[in-house]
Amino acid sequence: MGGMPLLKIVVEYMVLGLLLALSMLALTVALERLRFYRTLVVSQYQSRAKLQKHLTHRLTIISSIASNAPYIGLLGTVLGIMFTFQSLGDSGNMDVKSIMTGLAFALKATAMGIAVAIPCVFLNNLLGRRVREKLADFDELNGA
Repeated sequence: MGGMPLLKIVVEYMVLGLLLALSMLALTVALERLRFYRTLVVSQYQSRAKLQKHLTHRLTIISSIASNAPYIGLLGTVLGIMFTFQSLGDSGNMDVKSIMTGLAFALKATAMGIAVAIPCVFLNNLLGRRVREKLADFDELNGA
């Protein structure tokens, strides 16, 4: 019973920390890709397949974060509600403060998961568009 508040804090920091780390990773990859696309010279490639491979390198990281961040937030939501019910069951006391604190964590985790996913979806779409533009440039140069 005494370890439950500590576990609740550890889980909260793990969920929110993981989401923060994933958002930083997605941003880093996106900035690296945008820089790469800006300096890329399509005419240096003889093979469309090789160009496409270089253009799409690491993009799955961003799309994976975009699709999984809401689930990580949902996990935090479920754990927050679970810890709240566990605390209520242990104390037998319907303390409004402890209920609201637990639900606030749950909502925080949900919001953070969505807040990470939305920009990642945008970045994924933006980078996918840049890939298609570069491939179109290659096709135009090579008469395809």
